[in-house]
Amino acid sequence: MLRLSGITKNYGERRALDGVTFDVAPGRLTGFVGGNGAGKTTTMRIILGLLAPDGGTVTLDRQELTTDDRRRFGYMPEERGLYPKMKVLDHIVYLARLHGFSRADATERATAILDRLGLGERLADNIEALSLGNQQRAQIAAALVHDPEVLILDEPFSGLDPLAVEVVAGVLQDRAAAGASVLFSSHQLDVVERLCDDLVIIAAGEVRTSGSRERLREEHATSRFELTAAKDVGWVREEPGIQVIDFDGGYALFDADDAAAAQRVLQRAVSYGEVTRFAPQQPSLAQIFKEVIR
Repeated sequence: MLRLSGITKNYGERRALDGVTFDVAPGRLTGFVGGNGAGKTTTMRIILGLLAPDGGTVTLDRQELTTDDRRRFGYMPEERGLYPKMKVLDHIVYLARLHGFSRADATERATAILDRLGLGERLADNIEALSLGNQQRAQIAAALVHDPEVLILDEPFSGLDPLAVEVVAGVLQDRAAAGASVLFSSHQLDVVERLCDDLVIIAAGEVRTSGSRERLREEHATSRFELTAAKDVGWVREEPGIQVIDFDGGYALFDADDAAAAQRVLQRAVSYGEVTRFAPQQPSLAQIFKEVIR
């Protein structure tokens, strides 16, 4: 378990991070969401030891992080940092060897991860010859080639087309399934919502909310319900305590003043015939994000 506890960071009189606290659990994907300047990159750099916090601690399995611990981490910065004149395979092999692998093992590992990321036909190309999206894939390979126990990825989906997003998402899911702790930031809330087990939302250097995706959805759920039935449900508009948001024949989306009003709708719908769906509408990550950063 990677744990941040009360992390603060000041730049002169400006407080960039204010008591940042959250966990990144093994075997889970944690999405780190916030606007520009919210503190995501600063937090990640503190985890990696690239910046020193002014207060608070970062621990791994309840022990303060050491240099040896961080050698087991994988990091992808938002800014691309590969050598443009090096060949793709040579570059990833070189990075693997820095982690102590023999040339043969490094080559095997680099070839496998590059192939998994869809760069198997570009191994002999220089980095600068790749498109920006493919450079992003190579940057991700650099973070993964040594099988890190903890992955810290700053905007890994930036510049990727939809197919590449799916490829990278699959790789990250595989790493989490193998037991790695994965923290990644992204402005693509739909991707974060689909992938992540846990979420951390930060604004102005403060964590506004964090927890499992399901728990956050439950906490921010509204009294809005969806009803789908075999017969017309136009009668919902006449029910006391109900405000219809959308209606189309056998479908209604409505707000209920209380649980009792919602249950009356369900009971009446069942009395008229088959009900194929009746459930509270779960808020999207975009809705939760807007609510908590206000």
